[in-house]
Amino acid sequence: MAEDETGQGPIGQDVRRSTLDARLKAAADAEKIRTGTGQRKPEKGYSQGSRVLTELIAGPAGGALIGWLLDRWLGTTPWLLLVMMALGIIVAFRNIMRISGERPE
Repeated sequence: MAEDETGQGPIGQDVRRSTLDARLKAAADAEKIRTGTGQRKPEKGYSQGSRVLTELIAGPAGGALIGWLLDRWLGTTPWLLLVMMALGIIVAFRNIMRISGERPE
């Protein structure tokens, strides 16, 4: 069957849309090939850096949060906050040394 004047096929599918989708997919594939940005995993050094940053933020912040909550609960302000933040910093640096000892592939 032929298209009618609205550009729709016999079942109501827009032929122009399907050809546009095909052309967009072809253009996206050509751009991926041109720029070399296919489905690549991040390099080992990048993921190690992200882990180090996470440790630097999460260790002290987690320790401070736990210390603050314990201080509020036990009424020992600010001592448990300081102790738990120091422990968080120590654990973060220990984990960072462990991460830096890993050999990149």
